[in-house]
Amino acid sequence: MATTNDLKNGMVLNLDGQLWSVVNFQHVKPGKGGAFVRTTLKHVLSGKVVDKTFNAGTKVDTATVDRRDMTYLYNDGTDFVFMDGETFDQISIPREMVGDAAGFLLENTPVQVAVHEGNPLYVELPTTVELVIEHTDPGLQGDRSTGGTKPAKLEPGAEIQVPLFVNTGDKVKVDTRDGRYLGRVSS
Repeated sequence: MATTNDLKNGMVLNLDGQLWSVVNFQHVKPGKGGAFVRTTLKHVLSGKVVDKTFNAGTKVDTATVDRRDMTYLYNDGTDFVFMDGETFDQISIPREMVGDAAGFLLENTPVQVAVHEGNPLYVELPTTVELVIEHTDPGLQGDRSTGGTKPAKLEPGAEIQVPLFVNTGDKVKVDTRDGRYLGRVSS
């Protein structure tokens, strides 16, 4: 248990049996009336974002979410299998929980898995990854001056937009948060 005065960004609250992460908070002391805390909360499982206001000093139930460093091992067809680097325990996480991150996962990719009471909540990838372009159409000679982009399929399956000069087999750096091309990687 904590009070709204103890809130910090990233703290996880248990409100009505659901886990919410504090994205932003602001203590407000108006001229009239009591102080309050205005928060922006993100649902841990669904990603839904809501604004919620608490009276200052209100008790809130905090949840312990353990972020563990793990390594992605393989996909067994329905689940993704990860291994804890310290205990060597393996856990299976369903495809729905991994979500869009599946398109950036190669074997042996280091990730963080958030766990609450032994249950995995979500998988957090590194901010950037280096992946090989599995397929992209060749850029046309006259198109190079326009600075355009074209679709490219990455080795694990994600599709991103790349500049016209990028070819099949090139290794590129990608931002995993929004799938943005960051540059080519020299081998």
